[in-house]
Amino acid sequence: MSALRDARVRRMVLGSGLSSFGDSALYLTLGIWAKDLTGSNALAGMTFLFLGLPGLFGPLAGHLIDRVGRRRLMICADLLGAGLVIGLLAVHDRSDLWILYAVAVGLGAVLTLHGGARSGLLRDMLPDAQLGSANAAFQTLSQGLRLFSPLVGAGIYASAGGGLLAVLDAMTFLVSAAVLSTIRVVESEPDPAEPFRRAVTAGFRHLWQEVVLRRIVAAAAVTFIVMGFYETVLFALADQGLHRSPPFVGVLLSSQGGGSILGGITAAALLKRWGEPRLVAASLLAFSLGSLLAIVATVPTVLAGTFIDGIAVSWLVVGFGTALQRRTPPRLIGRTGTAANVLLDVPQTASIALGAVLISMVDYRLLMACVVAMTLASGVWLATRRDVPASPEVAALAVVPV
Repeated sequence: MSALRDARVRRMVLGSGLSSFGDSALYLTLGIWAKDLTGSNALAGMTFLFLGLPGLFGPLAGHLIDRVGRRRLMICADLLGAGLVIGLLAVHDRSDLWILYAVAVGLGAVLTLHGGARSGLLRDMLPDAQLGSANAAFQTLSQGLRLFSPLVGAGIYASAGGGLLAVLDAMTFLVSAAVLSTIRVVESEPDPAEPFRRAVTAGFRHLWQEVVLRRIVAAAAVTFIVMGFYETVLFALADQGLHRSPPFVGVLLSSQGGGSILGGITAAALLKRWGEPRLVAASLLAFSLGSLLAIVATVPTVLAGTFIDGIAVSWLVVGFGTALQRRTPPRLIGRTGTAANVLLDVPQTASIALGAVLISMVDYRLLMACVVAMTLASGVWLATRRDVPASPEVAALAVVPV
């Protein structure tokens, strides 16, 4: 049965999708904005580094998510996000670049809190059988809107500047908060009080004990060692490979968004047929193919490559997110999700920083070739692992919608 039959899920999907539209338009624009202010591909790529930095403190965020009301936390995160993006109105020239980076850090923190809390809230709302369709619905709508948002964001930035875009994104945060305020759900009780260090690290222990989660995170983490190159390479690909202006990156991301729609539409059915580990493996293999096509610097091959990469991203998000929810007790969702994000964000953040340095020293195609090799190897490894049952604690869970 589709999770969208639940009116609460429909409202959450609507609010999240609208917020994702504003966010994705702004995130791309932050990179373009930095490029225009400085003329540097490296400093433009550093924008994504700052967006990812808060993920390094995920265990603390996860502890907060599992100790307080998740719906209330999501609303507070939305209100904080609205206030942050308004700060971009103060950015006028290169000397204000630090403001742009500071807002990027704050938005990264908002995303960390919002994403972890939403995963836990869905776990409390839905039975296991509906989690896959709920995750696929979120991914399909958010990526569907993102099909247009990079172009809209780049267009607004080019015609009216980043200030107007910041105001519009603030409005989407406020709408998301209003939608969340209408949802009612009985949330799972937090763990009894325990020593702080043990409570904060509980997510890491659970990831290690659940074999399937451990394998998925390991394969993705190895991939993310080079995945961060992709963020900086897109600017070099548009500039050096296709000889286009920075806003053309919006076209590439819109192509990726189109692929993500198809990936989201097909994810639930493939998840039911293959299971979470196989879907994640397929996502890594697909990403390697898309990245390989992007190395050939023609507009058709690059657009095809980014389209396939979009499919891969949706499969990865739905497969990983559903595995996490189904194989984690509700009381641990926040800490386990943020622990996994740390294990992925650390190599990705380092990769973004390294890519920002290397892009001025080596050909961007060499960096993309590294992405192809690592995603291919990780996908093959994960696809060839035997499936194993969930731990007794997780298998005994009976999640009833409330």
